[in-house]
Amino acid sequence: MYMLTLMHPPEIYANTETLGAMMTNLMHLIELKSTNLYLHSHQVANYAVSVAAKMRLPREEIERIRCAAMLHDLGQITVPSAILAKMPYLSTRELSVYKNHCNAGSNMLENIACCQELIPYIRYHHERWDGKGYPKRLKGVNIPLGARIIAVADHYDRFINPCTQNWAKTKEEAVRELLSLSGMALDPEVVRAFIDALG
Repeated sequence: MYMLTLMHPPEIYANTETLGAMMTNLMHLIELKSTNLYLHSHQVANYAVSVAAKMRLPREEIERIRCAAMLHDLGQITVPSAILAKMPYLSTRELSVYKNHCNAGSNMLENIACCQELIPYIRYHHERWDGKGYPKRLKGVNIPLGARIIAVADHYDRFINPCTQNWAKTKEEAVRELLSLSGMALDPEVVRAFIDALG
């Protein structure tokens, strides 16, 4: 089924309907890999949209961020499930394999015309404000804003979301942790908008 999609000429990917169909197919692949990863992708997208709206970004940019947030972990379908199951307790070799998911997800989209604007947000969502992230060690405003927004939403949902069973924290604890990472791992402006959006 996916082979047929890839055989169409690039021009067909120019409209929003096709982006929607492409997103549906890619999200199905993520769901086949892991239901938890699928749910996490939706949660991150919801948080990212709330933050982008709070920052008063244009509607088109909010939609780009939503789509990129949905697909931010697409590359994890290339990571062996045994490695994902060990997170965050990985060996150096396993961590190297895991870290490649940013590039892997971006590379999957590089020949799809309607996804071009999503690629930087997906590739750089693990960069850090202080320049110690991956894959390019980008720093500060050199990291695309969409990627910075996804980074905050991703961190919150993966590690400190009070709704996440294994990492249950109060909202106050979650806010404190986000603030502790502000200016180091995370963009301070995005963190402030995220906390405001939490209400």
